[in-house]
Formats: sequence, structure tokens, C-alpha cells
Amino acid sequence: MPGVYNPLKTKKCPWPKPRYNAYIYTNKHIMNQRSEQLLALRPSIANARFNDQMSAEEHFQNKTLRPVIKLQNEILLASFQNYIIKGKNAFYELTLDRRLEYISNAVQKDMKFRNSLKGMIMGQFTLEEYNLYIQNSSALNKRMMNMVIKRIQDQLQYFEQPALINQ
Repeated sequence: MPGVYNPLKTKKCPWPKPRYNAYIYTNKHIMNQRSEQLLALRPSIANARFNDQMSAEEHFQNKTLRPVIKLQNEILLASFQNYIIKGKNAFYELTLDRRLEYISNAVQKDMKFRNSLKGMIMGQFTLEEYNLYIQNSSALNKRMMNMVIKRIQDQLQYFEQPALINQ
């Protein structure tokens, strides 16, 4: 199309060339600072074990996923609380076994909710961790969601509605 700028056909860049050295240094410095801050926020997991026989996924789970999910616990619970409310509080009419199943189904089958949870966790990854994650995202997503399901199920009492006391 004539009159439309096409960067692939133009030999000369229409804007001034940036000073790449300063940009790279600044960008790298910001990324390192972000990584340091993210890592400093994470709680330590005392019983996390690392050894040479561990798979890469298992190592990532113990080094990254467990601390991030522990850090994000409060927002994960609040998110599920909101999910219950949007589901017209049907959760509260279920038996204990059905509630556990409801949590599992919500996380595994509701793609919008699942992706929201993944975003809450992945947003806490450093760039290096994200690069490791994308190498095997399918297996790590499965581990991540199983951990989230277990964490929510283990804190089922968080979702109990307070009983009204007759006076």
C-alpha cells in the first residue's frame, strides 16, 4: 500500500537510533533489581529439599512454585472466595466431599479462573524463572495447579460462613 510505512522495506530508520549501551545497562539493572526484590519477598520453606536426583520440574517446584504460592496464598483464597460469590454461593450448599470436588473442578476446568490463578503466580517469577518455566510449561502448569488446589482445599475453613447466633 502506498503511503503506509513498512519497516521491512525501509533501509533508514525514521526515528533516531537509541544509545543501546545505556539502554541495555539500564534495562539489565532494572531487571536485576526486580529479580532481587521478588526473591526478597518470598517466604522461605524450611522443609524444601534439593538433591541431584531431582528432575528439573521438581527442582523448579521446590525452589520457585512453593514459595510463590505461599506468598500469594491470601490473594489465591480471596480469588476463590470471589469465584464462590460469582457462582451464586452454591458452594455453601455442598457437602464437604462435594466442596473439595468443587474446588478441584473450578481450578482444573474453568479456564478463565485457571488462567487468572496462573497469572497471580507467574507474575511473581523472575525473568530467569520465567525462562525456565516456558521450557516445560505444560508439566509445570499441572504441578502449579495441583499445588493451588491442595492449598485451597487445606484451608477450607477460610470459606466457612459465620453462623448467626440467635439472641
